[in-house]
Amino acid sequence: MAKQIIVTEEGLRTLQEELEYLKTKKRKEVVEAIRVALSFGDLSENSEYDEAKNEQAKTEARILELEESLKHVKVISESEVSTDVVNVGNRVLVYDEEFDEEIEYTIVGSTEADPLSNKISDQSPIGMALIGQKKGSTVEAHTPGGLVKLQIRSIAK
Repeated sequence: MAKQIIVTEEGLRTLQEELEYLKTKKRKEVVEAIRVALSFGDLSENSEYDEAKNEQAKTEARILELEESLKHVKVISESEVSTDVVNVGNRVLVYDEEFDEEIEYTIVGSTEADPLSNKISDQSPIGMALIGQKKGSTVEAHTPGGLVKLQIRSIAK
């Protein structure tokens, strides 16, 4: 059985919009690029054709990936999000002892992660360390950059 994918309502919308775009617009663009490349003739030395076929394969693979993900999605609504312990959908203010700074993370499902916006996956090392913890707890996460110690200052929706 495939693993359940937890997403917020916003995350579900994003997945559905990407799937719709790929099926309605991107597929047509790729088919047109293949048609144009075929008009150039000899396929043995036609890099445009090869490129268009590769793009078609990537697009179709992403469509299948999204369709499979959507079959196993569990949407967590805001009413289900508690501030007692850290879970998907929470904003968590933590204090990083090593760098003497506060950071606010939003815990999201793996499909919504955007580290540059401090949206971290519940499957990431820091996300896994924070999940299930209460305000005031100190957690340790083994990240690619080394061991990180974080104290949870607040949990919000």
